[in-house]
Amino acid sequence: MSHLNDNGENTENAENTVVTANGAVRGFRHDGTTAFLNIPYAAAPLGIARFQAPQPHAPWLGVRDATNPGPNAPQSERKLGNVDMSAYFGPGWVRGEDYLTVNVWTPETEGERLPVMVFVHGGGFVAGSTRSELYDGTGFARDGIVLVTLNYRLGIPGFLDLPGAPANRGVLDVMAALRWVQENIAKFGGDPANVTLFGQSAGATIVSAVLADSQAEGLFRRAIVQSGSGWGAFTPEQAARVTRAAAEALGIEPSVEAFANIPDEDLVDIMPKLSGIDLQTETAGDPLIGLSPFSVVLDQQPAEAVADGRGGAVDLLVGINTEEGNLYLAPFGNFFTSTEADVDAAAVRSHRDPVRLVEAYRKARPQASFGELRSAIMGDALFGAGSWRLADTHAEHDASGTYSYLFAWRSNSLEGELGATHAMELPFVFDNIGLPQLRGHKALLGPDDPPAELAARVHAAWVAFARTGDPGWERYDTARRATLRIDDGVWAVEEDPRSEERKAWR
Repeated sequence: MSHLNDNGENTENAENTVVTANGAVRGFRHDGTTAFLNIPYAAAPLGIARFQAPQPHAPWLGVRDATNPGPNAPQSERKLGNVDMSAYFGPGWVRGEDYLTVNVWTPETEGERLPVMVFVHGGGFVAGSTRSELYDGTGFARDGIVLVTLNYRLGIPGFLDLPGAPANRGVLDVMAALRWVQENIAKFGGDPANVTLFGQSAGATIVSAVLADSQAEGLFRRAIVQSGSGWGAFTPEQAARVTRAAAEALGIEPSVEAFANIPDEDLVDIMPKLSGIDLQTETAGDPLIGLSPFSVVLDQQPAEAVADGRGGAVDLLVGINTEEGNLYLAPFGNFFTSTEADVDAAAVRSHRDPVRLVEAYRKARPQASFGELRSAIMGDALFGAGSWRLADTHAEHDASGTYSYLFAWRSNSLEGELGATHAMELPFVFDNIGLPQLRGHKALLGPDDPPAELAARVHAAWVAFARTGDPGWERYDTARRATLRIDDGVWAVEEDPRSEERKAWR
């Protein structure tokens, strides 16, 4: 995609312009790719529209500038103890009305239809955005992928379950973005018939929910669930407790009309008052073990819906990191100070039979410290158990492939306590390990040089899966549960790893 014509004249502005269904957008070239930022896929959610399904965006006249990042969903700045997660969470709330937008990175093409990957960020359903530096799509575009990242509604506008309002409005936003992709991505060189939806953490749980939703059928061909959960949905009863608490904190009735009159600033400000709500019920435990008052709200868990046949034609790659729970202990100084009582308390929050759970983990990890046991139980309650269930139920379908991984590379951040924790795989997936914000004694990747070869290999596996549905290792089935262990050394497929711990969650 040269920007010089036969006469040597610069045609950059013309070649950086794409005409979408709503109007023209002008992006910019960077490192051999073209990026388009802040393109609306739905109308601005204002007033009562914050609690309604996303609506089409009005067309615009002229050429919309798509060279600068735009606003994002209302949220408070989010920190995790003494670890720097700024590259992950981004700058916090950047205000502006039109924040239901996508960013697109596309390589130079000559008429070829390229695979498309659509990324859903994490952040506990209350934080994060396309402005997070980790999610720069240059690496994917360099390798022949059209990469799309998206903003969606968070917190109360996105996930508070209100009578009279559609549930899971943040999920509806993701599906609206997928429909925008189907309508427009060919103009950016992408193939609408080869779309991979992928996400991490809360974004991965959203991917699981979309996978299990019949309304999303035909919107994507493949899915990647990175440290999410197919068992992470709140029941309506649990969600109603959060709704009552939010209404009480604001001094209003729990209705759409009452919440529509509350400014976004007030909805963000009351978030601390929603922490610590007891969501244990007679029929369900808290899948987020108290770490967030929001999740998707469903009558049926995504893994159960997949068992019933939903998403059976979609290829699935699902995995977790080996020390997910360290992120919720080490940055707060709670890893080495963990006691036996802390382990037992974690089990009580995580499982109906905490005594049996602790026994299973002690048997599987006889040399583990209390901190390691506590981290393992927390990590599996949040991500492991729900990922295993999703992989198992999906593997029962013959129409698609299922693949599983364990990411095991250990960061030496926080004197080695962070390890292969939650979100550690992201810089490798995006091949963005060189970001300065990721480096240092209190940063995600630690002070030493992370292995560039590992980043190239992980990134290549995700690209291969998006292209063909095969990341390059053996399929997962419920007989062997073949899972690739990803580390700096030799990659190896393990048969039913952590089988004893898995059994405790069945």
